[in-house]
Amino acid sequence: MNLREDDARAAAEAVARRSYGKLVAFLAARTRDVAAAEDALSEAFTSALADWPQNGCPSNPEAWLLTVARRKFIDMTRRKHSNDMVGLDLQQMGEVLSALPADTEIPDRRLALMFACAHPAIDIAVRSPLILQVLLGLDAEAIASAFLISPAAMGKRLVRAKVKIREAGIPFRIPEREELPDRLDTVLEATYAAFAEGWSDAAGADVARRGLADEAIYLCRVIIELLPSEPEALGLLALMLYAEARRHARRNADGEYIPLADQDSAQWDFQMIGEAEGLLRRASEFRFIGRYQLEAAVQSAHIERCRTGRANWEAVLELYDALFAMTGSPVVAINRALAIAELHGPELALATLEELAVDKRLAEYQPWWAARAELFARSGASNDARYAYEIAIGLEHDQSVRRFLMRRQSALSS
Repeated sequence: MNLREDDARAAAEAVARRSYGKLVAFLAARTRDVAAAEDALSEAFTSALADWPQNGCPSNPEAWLLTVARRKFIDMTRRKHSNDMVGLDLQQMGEVLSALPADTEIPDRRLALMFACAHPAIDIAVRSPLILQVLLGLDAEAIASAFLISPAAMGKRLVRAKVKIREAGIPFRIPEREELPDRLDTVLEATYAAFAEGWSDAAGADVARRGLADEAIYLCRVIIELLPSEPEALGLLALMLYAEARRHARRNADGEYIPLADQDSAQWDFQMIGEAEGLLRRASEFRFIGRYQLEAAVQSAHIERCRTGRANWEAVLELYDALFAMTGSPVVAINRALAIAELHGPELALATLEELAVDKRLAEYQPWWAARAELFARSGASNDARYAYEIAIGLEHDQSVRRFLMRRQSALSS
């Protein structure tokens, strides 16, 4: 059966969303050449778009892509290297991949690759971005926006990190217990960043982000299965489930954005919320409080407030105070300021935000301007609010959120 070109592209996109990181991890596991694995897989996808419309989608597309990528990988690596060790690695990899039947499940080495990217030899600033690129296939521009850095600078850091993995021979393995804490922090940060990228595309309109939230939740479940006594992994999964439970309430029937305070809680997934609550209780039993447990507790408090109608801003602010003291994150500081506004008024909240203005990264950070616009509007400073809304609208990529902000801006008094 022949596939039309758009059907072949849709099939390739589905495989990429489901298995990109799995294929890269398996290809790179022996030689540690992550960049070559990515290039080979990219060529395999190109071959698929040429072959599948003519010959049909194979019964096991992952195995088909892996076979083609393996050939590309070996050819590319032979052109770049000639020493005996690389030759031996390529021969062994060729034998392993050639022995895989078409219906074989490909071994999942993603978690090992994540820990390799979190190795101390890698610059700490690029560890999480590196995981996002090699595991999920995000480009440097998308990753840069999540970490408040220019795409060009991010691209250079990612290239250097991949070279480091290859040249230092960093192993793909779960680290020993004494090595685990620092590297686990990076893996969890990258997992959450992946979730946030998928969460920001609520309508699923961006092909590159579609399915990222589910993928992040799956990866966190794998981490917990391997490391069941890590409270922050439990906290992160709880945090993501609290957010994911509200996904279908974030847009109305026309696809328009609905803020948390206006959502219909009947559309929330209470089974998912119940699982999150259980995870958070389980994490608390270890008597170690970390960032993700605090963020999950904030989400729990917001859900309780919206569900019951009982104000609990004191508890929310207390959680944000602890979270900001722990992380110093400007993102946390923005949310903390909004909680301050609920308790003490917009003027004090604006003064709190002004303390962050020295951080130049915020000049192009949409939530910063949206928060300022909201607080200016509540304080009666319509001109300042209008200006802040204008910038927030210009920085926002989601059209439904843009329309929401434009409606807020139009409602300002003259």
